Amino acid sequence: MLLVGAFLPPLDFFIVNVALPSIRSGLGADPAEVQLVISGYAAVYAVFLITGGRLGDLLGRKRVFLAGLVGFGLASTLCGVASSPAMLIAGRLLQGLSAAIMAPQGLASIQALFPERERARALSMYGATIGLAAIVAQAFGGLLIAANLGDLQWRIIFLINLPIVAIVFLVGIPLLPDTRSPHAARLDWMGVLLCALTLGLLVVPLVKGPEDGWPWWTCLMLIASPLFAMAFWRHEQRLTQRGATPLVSPQLACAPGLVVGLVGVLFFYVVSAFFLTFSIYLQEAIGMSALATGLMFIPCGLGFFLGPLMTPAAARRFGRWTPVLGMSLEVIGALLLSAVVAMAADGQAPVLAGVIVALGLIGVGQGIAVPTLVRSVIERAPAGGSGMVAGIVNSALQISAALGVAIIGSVFFSLAGRSHTPSSLAHALSWAMLCVAASLAVAALLVALSAHTQQDAVTAVNSDPST
Repeated sequence: MLLVGAFLPPLDFFIVNVALPSIRSGLGADPAEVQLVISGYAAVYAVFLITGGRLGDLLGRKRVFLAGLVGFGLASTLCGVASSPAMLIAGRLLQGLSAAIMAPQGLASIQALFPERERARALSMYGATIGLAAIVAQAFGGLLIAANLGDLQWRIIFLINLPIVAIVFLVGIPLLPDTRSPHAARLDWMGVLLCALTLGLLVVPLVKGPEDGWPWWTCLMLIASPLFAMAFWRHEQRLTQRGATPLVSPQLACAPGLVVGLVGVLFFYVVSAFFLTFSIYLQEAIGMSALATGLMFIPCGLGFFLGPLMTPAAARRFGRWTPVLGMSLEVIGALLLSAVVAMAADGQAPVLAGVIVALGLIGVGQGIAVPTLVRSVIERAPAGGSGMVAGIVNSALQISAALGVAIIGSVFFSLAGRSHTPSSLAHALSWAMLCVAASLAVAALLVALSAHTQQDAVTAVNSDPST
């Protein structure tokens, strides 16, 4: 039951991609609204993940999990009956909030309920569930839309959540044990507010600005975002000085290589923009159905499945540089996809073999990079700070996804133009994949620098006679 909390949030993040062309035509959504359907969900999910974890510590994880589950069902209903882009975006924001309340309870409950000898297997199942959700989302979404149950078209991808939520809720009430932290700290509500404002002031103008011609309010929001970020950091420092528990501890900045590693995470998950742009290209430029589009992602899914199986051998060979290996494979895959799309004739599908190899490299790279990157960053946490760093890493991944969709999605839609011809869409996708490759290359460099910094720190400690 707890694994449902790990499965639904990434499923509903990725499943929307194959439905976007149908949503655009059905609701008359413009490109900025399409991007907010995805990035709004990711941004809210990112901001409130740590808050959701703290609420479970304070109020009991069973109660908070079930509340988040019900909220997710209600939000899914709002998305499924949406009659306008604004209504759909509102539903997606509520979905992101509910997911942030629900998802952390599974991981925290595993830590509390399972003895140490069984915890590793439970955590592996938890991680596999998240990976499975990302893999099946594209094909499952295409299958649901193609089936067109009840003539619901794209709405079925949201309404399908309702029976799942109902079953888990009814079974979870009598069977799910309740746990909570015996030493739960008070929640830093001001930190939550300032963090949410900082991200909102950054994501919204990046999405709406290019579409609306950069009106004054988008520029004002971008200017205000770093100011609120500074206010958030100073607030966290004041809480630390008073002995209270901040949302994000400023002391984490002192850990060797940790901040550089977290910045690398922010550049890493922009690959989420690939799922958005490639889905639109396949349906609007090539004319593929939603089902065929979903099936095109199978090589990526198989690669993601094989990547973790290859990781132990890669780790023995490359050690702490293993995440860099995974991201390097993704860079090669993104560059290859950009090339084969650019070389295809107007309105014609690119060479299938090239696409399969490119998607396979992206999937294998993701499968190697995700777990090793997360683990390498968490290992840099100071004593007693691994839990907070784990929450920050998860939030950073979602922030990266939101920014990737906002920034690279804006590049894609700007180059595609309003006419969305096959030629313009191919040109737009080619450049979008170059942006993805560049961002992944920056992430790889930062992670390599972080590993080098940590190695220098360990060497300094070992060579210090006083230690």
